[in-house]
Amino acid sequence: MLYRNSSSSSASTGSGKSTGGTGGTRRGTYQGTHPSVTHNYATPDPNPAPFDALRVKHSALLDQVRAAIRRRGFSIKTEQTYLHWTLRFLGFLGDKDPRVGQASDIARFLDELAVHRRVSGSTQNLALNALIFLYREALGRGDLNIGEFTRAKRPRHVPTVLTQAEVALLLRQLSGTHHLMASLMYGTGMRLMECSRLRVQDIDFGYGQITVRNAKGGKDRVVPLPEKVIPVLTSHLERVKALHEAHLAEGFSEVYLPDALARKYPQAAKDWRWQYAFPSGRLSADPRSGAVRRHHLHENGLQKAVKAAAERAGITKRVGTHTLGTRSRRICCNPAMTYGRCGNCWATRTAALR
Repeated sequence: MLYRNSSSSSASTGSGKSTGGTGGTRRGTYQGTHPSVTHNYATPDPNPAPFDALRVKHSALLDQVRAAIRRRGFSIKTEQTYLHWTLRFLGFLGDKDPRVGQASDIARFLDELAVHRRVSGSTQNLALNALIFLYREALGRGDLNIGEFTRAKRPRHVPTVLTQAEVALLLRQLSGTHHLMASLMYGTGMRLMECSRLRVQDIDFGYGQITVRNAKGGKDRVVPLPEKVIPVLTSHLERVKALHEAHLAEGFSEVYLPDALARKYPQAAKDWRWQYAFPSGRLSADPRSGAVRRHHLHENGLQKAVKAAAERAGITKRVGTHTLGTRSRRICCNPAMTYGRCGNCWATRTAALR
């Protein structure tokens, strides 16, 4: 069965009932009625997370932070990260009301992270960003002098560069969908989430290019489609379309639509063009709306597959999906090539890389 061994999307937690989302979602019928539903959402988790008590105690504050994040159009990853660090800060404060917190409380929390927990500089800065957002944007505490904190210095690391032989050896250790995704990332320079969230309509076989939507910084860009993967990608999309049509007949094959497109085009969530090119094999609930849809493949699956492939290939370098996806790290086999796509090694050169 296609994708049966894959994990669901990161958006796999939610309430037992659909509370929003696109039109046409079958409410109250997905629990146990479809073989690819991740689990029964009505069953409580027997092992609650350590932050559950804090979520209940500070539910109003967390809702206030969540609303401030969504008003600014931040991504779901940013929302989850900021809420996580807010909860950790609330746990650090104990019984003290966070609304009357002072800059000294933030300083003590950052000292705890840096001195006792010895977290990295990037983690310290991430925690500081979350707390700045909590007090400045969510609580409107303009009186709090947060700007006096010194940000941790982030070390500059030398990037990992694979030779062409190592890349070929790595790709030979992958198979199926993971091989196709890794090949696309290497050939196009897409990042992990850009490849995972790729939509069918953004693949242009005629022009031989892929449009990457809402990339880093919220910008779109166009990348070349490697000629070597076109036959495999075409066959893959045919299988995905057959799976989509089969589940659509059962009333389950809807997909997440960005912003307000779900209200503007109620039937677009079922349209083949909007489907993910690499869908999950299971249905899962959207963490924001609770609507059960078919999300994209979980990015952790590809990360683990690439890491395992590097170990099997005997590559001693630190290899990850980011190693494949960064165009500026890839070395073309043709040194005379200054712009465009190389048909031999799939590498791309732009004017910025001359």
